[in-house]
Amino acid sequence: MDFTFSVLENTRAIFKKIIEHNTLEDLNKVPEGFNNNIIWNIAHAVVSEQLLAYKLSGLESSLSDDMINAYRKGTKPEGAVSQTEVNEIKDLLLLTLEKTKTDYQNGIFKNYNTYTVSTTGNTLNNIDEALQFIAIHEGLHYGYVLALLRALGK
Repeated sequence: MDFTFSVLENTRAIFKKIIEHNTLEDLNKVPEGFNNNIIWNIAHAVVSEQLLAYKLSGLESSLSDDMINAYRKGTKPEGAVSQTEVNEIKDLLLLTLEKTKTDYQNGIFKNYNTYTVSTTGNTLNNIDEALQFIAIHEGLHYGYVLALLRALGK
């Protein structure tokens, strides 16, 4: 899983740079033809990783219920995110993934409730498959973020 974690670390570092190099207004902007924004996509990646790895393993997430409910699958931006919230999301990008990697290495992911993902139709049967899908999912949302940046003229 070293390669999968490396991909996730690189994607999260890119997300962090995107947050740092864009204004709060740009992070919150929903361009014409889109139904979400940059910060929603980044926070959604963090939330989805926690749900797919921890919740489906029967473990507690590091995230608040409010954050999970705001960015889980099926949600969309419900207003502008504050700079404080953006800073929290930026910090969680690396903190949550570091914890997941450590927990994986320590073998805490013992059980897994199978889950069929809606995007590809694949069924996740264990933490290894979940982590591989998480990398794909974050790549998909990186693509959305790039499209949003382009729509903003960046």
